[in-house]
Amino acid sequence: MQIVSAEVVVTSPGRNFVTLRLTTEDGVVGLGDATLNGRELAVRSYLDDHVVPLLLGRDASRIEDTWQYLYRGAYWRRGPVTMAAVAAVDTALWDIKAQCAGMPLYQLLGGACRTGALAYGHASGRDVPELLDSVRAHLEQGYRAVRVQTGIPGFDSVYGVASSAAGGGERYDYEPARRAAGSAPRPAVETWDTRAYLRHLPAVFEAVRAEFGPELPLLHDGHHRMTPVQAARLGKDLEPYDLFWLEDATPAEDQAALRLIRQHTTTPLAIGEVFNSVHDYTTLLSERLIDYVRSAVTHAGGVTAMRKLLDLAAVYGVRSGMHGPTDISPVGMAAALHLDLAVHNFGIQEFMRHSEQTLEVFRTSYRFEDGLLHPSDTPGLGVELDVEAARRFPYRQAYLPVSRLRDGTVHDW
Repeated sequence: MQIVSAEVVVTSPGRNFVTLRLTTEDGVVGLGDATLNGRELAVRSYLDDHVVPLLLGRDASRIEDTWQYLYRGAYWRRGPVTMAAVAAVDTALWDIKAQCAGMPLYQLLGGACRTGALAYGHASGRDVPELLDSVRAHLEQGYRAVRVQTGIPGFDSVYGVASSAAGGGERYDYEPARRAAGSAPRPAVETWDTRAYLRHLPAVFEAVRAEFGPELPLLHDGHHRMTPVQAARLGKDLEPYDLFWLEDATPAEDQAALRLIRQHTTTPLAIGEVFNSVHDYTTLLSERLIDYVRSAVTHAGGVTAMRKLLDLAAVYGVRSGMHGPTDISPVGMAAALHLDLAVHNFGIQEFMRHSEQTLEVFRTSYRFEDGLLHPSDTPGLGVELDVEAARRFPYRQAYLPVSRLRDGTVHDW
C-alpha cells in the first residue's frame, strides 16, 4: 500500500489551515492537520521541502516506523514546526489505516471507553453582565462546562475575550490571530497588568457562581501571564469557586515553577498547549504537578505520540484535556475526538465551533449533542477536504496578539 501522492494544502476560510493529503496506490486518501497558528508557512515548507520527498513510495501501513523515521532521521528533534509536520503525516496514516480496516479510528485504537466526550465552550465578556450573557448562550447551545474569560476595567482588549476591540474591532470567535489596522500585517498589541487582573478575577467567579450555582464546571485560562507566586495566589483565591481547572497559570517551559503553585493551592492545574513532546511533561507527570494534559494531536506528533503521552499520564492519575480551539482544523479535532473516546483517562475536550466558511472546506461527520462530542462511525477520521473549496480561500498572513506592560515592555510573566 504505497503512498503515491502527498499534497500540502494551505487555505484560509476565515483563518489559516495547513492540511497534508496523502493518497495511496489504491486511491485511499488520508488527511493530517499541520496548522501552526502564525507560523503556517514554516510548516508548509518543512513538509514540502523535507518530508513529502521521503513519503512517496513508502508503505502507508508502517505508521510507527514512519513516525520514528521522521522524528529520529532528521537529527533535529522536537520543536513546534517539526512536530506539527510529523503529526500531519502520522494522523493521515492512521486515517488511511482505519479506512482500509473499514472502521472509525477509535475502534482501531481499542474501542470506546465512553458514550461521548464532555466538551467545554468559551464564554467571555468585556464586563460581568456581558460574560453572564455569554455563559447563558453557551448553556443554551448545550454545553455542560464553560471556560470563563473576562475583560479588566480600564483595558480595551484582553486576549480570550471575543468582543475585545484590538485588531480593528472584529470578534475573534473563529480567529484568535489578528491583523493590526493598516495594510502591513503586524501583531495587534494589547496592554496587560497582572496585578489588576489578580484583583479583578475572584469577584468575577463569585458573580458567575452566584448566577449559575455550584454544579456547573467552570474553567479559566491564565495564558501564561503570571509568575509562580502570582499563580499560587490566584489558585488560592479561586478555591472557594471550585474550578474544574486553572490553565496555563505560568509559562509552561519552567516545569519546576509548578512545584511552588502546587504547594499553595488545591485548584486543579492544566498545562501544555504549547508543548510538543512527551519530554516536556516528564517532571510535571512524575511529580504530579498537574491534573490535565493540554497538548493537541496537531502539535504533539500526531495520534501515535499523543496516545503514548496519555498512557504515561494515566500512570500518574493525570487526565486529558486536549487543546481544541479553531486553530486546530476539523481534521485535528476529529483525531482528538477519536482519542477522547478510546483512552481511559479522558478528562474534557476543548471545543470551539468552526465558522461556516471553514466547514465548506472541511466536511465533518462528528457531532456535538447534549454537551458531548461524538466522532462518527465513518471509517477513518470521518473528515473530507474539499480541495476546490480550499482554493477559493487563499492564505492571509496573521499573528497572535503581543502583550505589553504599561511601560511598553513585551510581557513575559
